[in-house]
Amino acid sequence: MKILLILPAADHLRIRADAPDRVPPRAMLRFSILPLTTVAALTPPTHSVTIVDENVEPVDHDADVDLVGISFMTALADRAYELADAFRARGKIVVAGGYHPTFCPDEAARHFDAVVCGEAEGLWPQLLADLDGGSLKPQYRSDSLPDLAETPVPRRDLVRGNSRHYVTSHAIQTGRGCSHRCRYCSITAFHRGAHRTRPLDQVLDEVGRVPRHFMFVDDNIIADRHYARRLFEAMIPLKKRWVSQCSIEIADDPDLLDLAHRAGCRGLFVGIETTSGRNLAAMDKGFNGSGDQKSRIAAIRRKGIGIIAGMIVGMDNDDRHVFEQTLHFLDSVRIDALQLNIMTPLPGTPLFDQLDRAGRIVDRRWSRYDFRHTVIAPKKMTAGELQAGADWLYSRFYRLDRIVLRSMRALFTLGPLSAVLVFRLNMTYRYDNIREGVKGRNPARKKGFSPFKRLESLCSFVWDKVTGRRTIAAQKHSS
Repeated sequence: MKILLILPAADHLRIRADAPDRVPPRAMLRFSILPLTTVAALTPPTHSVTIVDENVEPVDHDADVDLVGISFMTALADRAYELADAFRARGKIVVAGGYHPTFCPDEAARHFDAVVCGEAEGLWPQLLADLDGGSLKPQYRSDSLPDLAETPVPRRDLVRGNSRHYVTSHAIQTGRGCSHRCRYCSITAFHRGAHRTRPLDQVLDEVGRVPRHFMFVDDNIIADRHYARRLFEAMIPLKKRWVSQCSIEIADDPDLLDLAHRAGCRGLFVGIETTSGRNLAAMDKGFNGSGDQKSRIAAIRRKGIGIIAGMIVGMDNDDRHVFEQTLHFLDSVRIDALQLNIMTPLPGTPLFDQLDRAGRIVDRRWSRYDFRHTVIAPKKMTAGELQAGADWLYSRFYRLDRIVLRSMRALFTLGPLSAVLVFRLNMTYRYDNIREGVKGRNPARKKGFSPFKRLESLCSFVWDKVTGRRTIAAQKHSS
């Protein structure tokens, strides 16, 4: 059987057949598509598998395949349904998997022949066997979470041809899930509040086979501290360099933090989320401890590890001043990069149920559930103010002078490698902002003439000319 696995992309990022070589230079924001390469590895060798990531290559709707598998999250559901309908119209069997179909199986079933709910281990091989036997079921679901010892090494060879478009095609996972139960988090819901680890010897064997620079794509690399300690100790002699995602709690364990750095950690994505203790408590994330965030961030950076901060705006205790307050906080604690999210209730989470019952979900177009659009009615500002303020904060954080200062600081505090990563990542986010026309305004301030804003625009223009970079004129995709 010929199998095609697809990762759909948002409309403004999708590569189309009429311009297959125009891949936006966003490699720093792309990394190995582990779910699909893992599904490919779970596929018996009697079948042939092809992977298409719409972020880097177009989908051939007339491909000579027997089965099409599409994995997607909520923001890509509409595109996934469009693809599924197109392939089914051509007589292909189409299967859904991933977070959104797991939480909305009945909705997905209107477009797909079968829906895999949950993790692929065990379910995907059974689906293939049923299809071979002519007894495909409409839904596949397991009552228990799979044993990660059965998870194979991903088929990285299937994305090797596009590796230049990714910051790395070598992503490794030591465990899945998270034991914290943050109300907005779909990871907790998907993994049923559990955290599981792969056998350490399997992980170390895989680490030994990848290049020096790679990525751990765990939801929280220190979720099991005993396991993390053993992992880091074993990695020290390997002299690897890697980045991952981690709870800010790593700063509370100086020995573990030191081990992470000695093991090669040079950057961590940390979900700081908010500086408000009331917001943290309302989201069941009080362990983040807003009162000591600054000292914890400082401890991580002193160890030579850069921080990409995950921040959320639009929580119930946020008012119009949250945007400039957040920007001041990020500058003062010397955050190296920012992933800013507008509060978005994802299906399957307690937050979605809470806001749905309260009638505060005002937009149900799934394509806008990408954390960059306002889909709720905030409590202490208007939806328009939330959107404008979030855009303003993002564009201000990635202002050119801030990027240069940030990169120079990283050079002296984190080292040359981290400084290069900081600069490239910041410039990629800035590129996205320019490409999408993200500007916004600070709703806490009255409109008026700003000489500094004019100076900023002039500096940006000169920079683009000097570097030979062309500003892309594009309407913001929210229009």
